[in-house]
Amino acid sequence: MRGFDLPRRLVAEGLGTLLLVATVIGSGIMAETLTKDVALALLGNTLPTGAILVVLITILGPISGAHFNPAVTLVFTVRGELHPHHAAQYIAAQVLGGILGAMVAHAMFGLPLLEFSAKARTGFPQWLAEFVAAFGLVVTVVGGLQFREAAIPWLVGLYITAAYWFTASTSFANPAVAIARSLTNTFSGIRAQDLPGFIVAEVLGAMVAAGFMTWLLRGTETTKKAIR
Repeated sequence: MRGFDLPRRLVAEGLGTLLLVATVIGSGIMAETLTKDVALALLGNTLPTGAILVVLITILGPISGAHFNPAVTLVFTVRGELHPHHAAQYIAAQVLGGILGAMVAHAMFGLPLLEFSAKARTGFPQWLAEFVAAFGLVVTVVGGLQFREAAIPWLVGLYITAAYWFTASTSFANPAVAIARSLTNTFSGIRAQDLPGFIVAEVLGAMVAAGFMTWLLRGTETTKKAIR
């Protein structure tokens, strides 16, 4: 975020979330159109999502930090790296960008701009999966910033690619994306009534990860002092 004012940072957050959601929903529609094999369709949804994250974080990260995710924004706010007032605007930009992304994906495939999803995603296994997905994402981001900042785009893209397959929920890990996905009745959708459970699990997972990484990385400071 070197030298970029708040309006430009908000535009970057909104644009990044828009393109992320358009990729998630659009690739899901394309995959569902091309094959009836659910596993193959999920793979067709996974690879573009991981790839676009690498691109978006690389080009927009220097502008806004490339959160594209209210849970990540909350983590940086709790860590004192983002002012709460700015965080609220980041989250608003992310949610708005996500909704516009759903509309763009629908428009590209000739569907109604917005339609409520009928896909059920609820229950403890799904909530636990979202907790794990968000926890792992924040561990990846914070650990990457500590040890290999230049690799963050690849770390996040690869983590989400993996988490699509090892979590029961296919790793939303993002409240703004979850809200946008409730507005598409396609492969990647989620019912609006299932959103609260997902969002609570994502925020909890992110906050627990933030606390855990604060404790874990404090050891680096202790080691430096011992060496001195």
